[in-house]
Amino acid sequence: MKIFKYILIFTVMLILPAGILAQTENKKDTATDTVIVLNKAGFLEKIYNYEKNTEAWVYEGNLPCIIDFYADWCGPCKKVAPVLKELADEYKGQIIVYKIDVDKEKELAGAFGISSIPTFLFIPKKGTPQSAMGALPRESFVKVIKEFLLKENEDTAQTTDK
Repeated sequence: MKIFKYILIFTVMLILPAGILAQTENKKDTATDTVIVLNKAGFLEKIYNYEKNTEAWVYEGNLPCIIDFYADWCGPCKKVAPVLKELADEYKGQIIVYKIDVDKEKELAGAFGISSIPTFLFIPKKGTPQSAMGALPRESFVKVIKEFLLKENEDTAQTTDK
């Protein structure tokens, strides 16, 4: 009887953490401070529902965004991650930075033809997204944010100043 009790306790100790881990991985998406890690469901809801809108790009978000297609094992991806975090903090309320793990979200990576990482998708509120590959320097991100993602906001500010 004691053996059964110990086996039961041991089994519960193994199964409980596995269940908690599975629940964590099934979350829609997770926020790491100001950088949000997306899975397919979060992407379809917050970025673009390519299953519903097969004819034209329809951005679902309220703010321009950067999507970082990355992998945990990728050296250049690790190099760019702190830069993206800094930019997400610096431009909080103006842009959103998302991350998509290509190893976990193979369908998303395939849907956008991601063949090398890191690859970045720059999505303005209106208009067509642009992409870039490789570990970009901070200056390149700042330039894209100011000249492409926030261009609409700058045009609006100039119009109201006149």
